[in-house]
Amino acid sequence: MAGGTNKEWPVAEREIVMSSMKQNNEVIDFDKSYEENEIGLKGIFGFAIGLFLLIVITFGLMSALLNVLRQNEKENAGPANPMGMSDKERLPPEPRVQLAPGFGIESDKGRVNLELLAPGAEFKEFRRQWDEIWKYGRKDEKTGMMSAMPIEMAKEKFLSQNVKAKSGPDTDELYKRSHWYFSDSSSGRLASERRR
Repeated sequence: MAGGTNKEWPVAEREIVMSSMKQNNEVIDFDKSYEENEIGLKGIFGFAIGLFLLIVITFGLMSALLNVLRQNEKENAGPANPMGMSDKERLPPEPRVQLAPGFGIESDKGRVNLELLAPGAEFKEFRRQWDEIWKYGRKDEKTGMMSAMPIEMAKEKFLSQNVKAKSGPDTDELYKRSHWYFSDSSSGRLASERRR
């Protein structure tokens, strides 16, 4: 076979090559326009069961590891460090961001913790305190004196004192000076403008 492209195999070699090729000898139905696929449900179910068992075993091992680490922490925990900061000292300085650890406001009854409440809770608490001061006033616990009182109560108290108005040249001068204010033209140094 000189210069030909077709190579003829010797009979012995042809038998070896042909025997190494596997062919599916199933009957093919040429009347169907599609190829039938067989789904190996056994393999799918086997994989799913194996994956489930692997997940369960992994969770079991992780929980056992966490228990061992917790027991180890309890056994090795020494006395508290005397120089260690308390929880209150670890908090950032005021004012704190809403919903942050330690977020709250001071009230007459003590600190009100607003950490996990809605953002409007701060306003509601301030409003409650404000309304309480407007209705009942505020008393200093040490001296018993009123540091803030409702307007109606203040008017009654003032009018019951029989206060007399001062008169004279000093009060007239004070009255005139009270109408002057600092203007921009004097750069805030002199009271040069009069209110009308």
